[in-house]
Amino acid sequence: MGGVFQVLALDYLNPFWWVAVAILGFKLCALVDAASRREDAYRAADKKTKQFWLVILGLAFGLDLLFGVNPLYSILTLAGLAASIVYWVDVRPAIRQLTGRGGGGRSNSGPYGPW
Repeated sequence: MGGVFQVLALDYLNPFWWVAVAILGFKLCALVDAASRREDAYRAADKKTKQFWLVILGLAFGLDLLFGVNPLYSILTLAGLAASIVYWVDVRPAIRQLTGRGGGGRSNSGPYGPW
C-alpha cells in the first residue's frame, strides 16, 4: 500500500504511520509557509527565489503523496524532508526577520503592548 492510501489507512497502532503523517504534515506546513511569503523578501534575504522553493517543496510533498512516505528506505522522502528542514531553519527565519513577522526586536513588549 502506498501513496495517499498509506496515510488514509488510519493505522493508529503503527508508529511508522505516525512518522509518515508527521513528515507529510511538516512538508505541507513548509510549502504553505513558502507560498505565503512575498517574492521580494526572498531576494532581499539573499536566498533562492520563491519559485525555486515552491517547486522544491511542492515536489517533496507531491512525491510523498504519490509514492508514499517511507522514512527508512525512500531517498525521495529523506531528500524532501531535508529540503523542508533547510527551508524551515534557514530561509524562513531570514525572511521573517526582514518582513517584521519574527517576534524579535522589541524586548519591552508585554502581552498587552509596551510596558
